[in-house]
Amino acid sequence: MSQENSGNNKKLLGKLLVIAVMMFGFGYALIPVYKHLCEVLGLNLIDGKPQEVARNSQVDMSREITVELVSNVQGTLRFRATQNSVTVHPGEMTTVVYEVVNSVDRTVKAQAVPSYTPMEVTPHFKKVECFCFKEQTLKPREARQMPVVFFIDPAVPKSVKTVTLSYTFIEAGGLGNQTAAN
Repeated sequence: MSQENSGNNKKLLGKLLVIAVMMFGFGYALIPVYKHLCEVLGLNLIDGKPQEVARNSQVDMSREITVELVSNVQGTLRFRATQNSVTVHPGEMTTVVYEVVNSVDRTVKAQAVPSYTPMEVTPHFKKVECFCFKEQTLKPREARQMPVVFFIDPAVPKSVKTVTLSYTFIEAGGLGNQTAAN
């Protein structure tokens, strides 16, 4: 009976090896299939490169829009845009930088809340990368530069000549969020 078990074990091992090789091959084949699906469906953030999105948009070189950068803060942080405005063409990928400084001797958690004017531009303002996507934790006296990568959809109404991008940086949790720095 042990020879019969040994033969059955060998057959089972052979089947398991074939299954493992097939699973590896299937997983390996999924990479090009996934890339192709992303291209077909317009999900072109391949390899995490935001430039791929710009290639998907038609840049309207005949129009210029001035994006004014405004920053507000509630709490102990210092927060500002590193430039006052930037001129863009609809569909053009643009990066702007905001700077935040924790001016106190404790860790601060804060969240940036964006707003846009005029309101009609809101559905056309596309952020690819933004510090506003998640809560920020700043160590005591830490300074940080944070990029915003965006484009304005070329379908934005032609009457829009100026857009104001405003961020309000709000300390999360108020006074209950303080951590003593000892």
